[in-house]
Amino acid sequence: MTKRTIDGGLYLVVDPGLQLDVLLPKITAAIEGGVSVVQVWNHWNEAQDKQLVVNAICAVAHAHNIPVLINDAWGLLHTTALDGVHFDALPDNLTAIRQTIQRPFIMGITCGNDLARIHWANNNGCDYVSFCSMFPSASAGACEIVCRETVLQARAITGLPIFLAGGITAHNLPLLAGTGFNGVALISAILHADDPQKAAAYFTTQLKELHTHEGITH
Repeated sequence: MTKRTIDGGLYLVVDPGLQLDVLLPKITAAIEGGVSVVQVWNHWNEAQDKQLVVNAICAVAHAHNIPVLINDAWGLLHTTALDGVHFDALPDNLTAIRQTIQRPFIMGITCGNDLARIHWANNNGCDYVSFCSMFPSASAGACEIVCRETVLQARAITGLPIFLAGGITAHNLPLLAGTGFNGVALISAILHADDPQKAAAYFTTQLKELHTHEGITH
C-alpha cells in the first residue's frame, strides 16, 4: 500500500456516530470544497459496525486521494483501508504497534503547551502535529488553551506540518496568522454548516490567502 502524505491544509474531523447517509454526503461535499485530510473521531454508538463505517468513509475519501486517519483506535488499521492514526496521548508501545501493523501508515499526535511532545514527534517519525485547543471549544473536551508563543516555539524546533485545532471559526482564523502553522482541523465549522462544500471552500481560500501572505506553501 502506498503511503499517502499530509502537508497542511484543511483537516476534517468527523463523528462516526452520525448516520452514514448523513455523514458521507457531508464528507464528499467538504472534500469537494478543499478538505485535504479526514480523521474519524473515536466516538462510536453501541453495536456499531466500525469496519463498515470506516471503510465507507475511506471509499469516499480515497476516490479523491484524500488520506483517512483513525483517532487512537490503531487496531482498525488491520481490518480497514485506513491510512493512519492520530494519537491524543503518546503511545507507550509504538515499536510494537508498528510491528503489528506491518505496513506504512501516517501518524500524528495532539500537542498542548508542553514542547516535549514536539521533540517526541521529531524523534519518533510522526508525520505531523496538531495543537489543541487554540480557542475555547465544546468539542475539544479537556484540551488546554494553547498559547500563541507555544506554536511559534514549535515552529522553530520542527519541520513537521503543524495543524491548529479547537474552536477555530472563519472569524478567528486570521488571529492565528504569523505562527507558522500549515493547516487547521475543524469539526462543527464544516459538518454543522448548511453547505459543507461552501464552508470548506471558504476556509480553504482563507488558508491560502494567509499562507500566500506569509510565504508558506503546502
